[in-house]
Amino acid sequence: MPSEDEKTTTLWLKETQKGYLRIAVLILLSKKPHHGYEIMKEVRERTLGFWKPTAGGVYPILRDLEETGYVKGEWDNQTKRKRKIYEITETGRTVLERALAKESQLSSGMSDLFRDYVNDVLGVKVGLAKFPRVPNLLSAFLEEGEEKPEDTINVLKCKRSQLEEISRQLQKNLEAINARLAQLENLKTGKRERARRKVV
Repeated sequence: MPSEDEKTTTLWLKETQKGYLRIAVLILLSKKPHHGYEIMKEVRERTLGFWKPTAGGVYPILRDLEETGYVKGEWDNQTKRKRKIYEITETGRTVLERALAKESQLSSGMSDLFRDYVNDVLGVKVGLAKFPRVPNLLSAFLEEGEEKPEDTINVLKCKRSQLEEISRQLQKNLEAINARLAQLENLKTGKRERARRKVV
């Protein structure tokens, strides 16, 4: 049985995911009109299967966006299956631009918090230039066209190098902490041994 804290955390994460899905839907519709199934498929493909939205997640968002005037939908009667095609409105484009600007600020702020945590709490001193930025969660939807394989390889190699440097520094800190713990435990054991001898 999940605790209240676990339930609250799950709820928060669902709300966050719904907010990001809403923006992702607007980004996709800003490129071209889509129906719901196309949106689900494209989100899944662009996130390499990490994000698999369901009809129960996408269609309520589309309805809400339509009711608020950010998208408009029209029934497509040219195919055998009746489906609604959605496109973004001008109001939707304005809201999307504002949302992307806010998300960029949030991503930058999260990177700064993470860097401060690594520097201050973990004691790993990583320069600003070497520190990996927290990825923008919407970047998969903002990229135009396919990335070249060598670009992806170069980006991944750079990120790996940055993480290896952080990992080396964390390992050095861990060794120092282990050495200090061993030293303190030996002192404590020595004091107990001396106290026991005095009693005897």
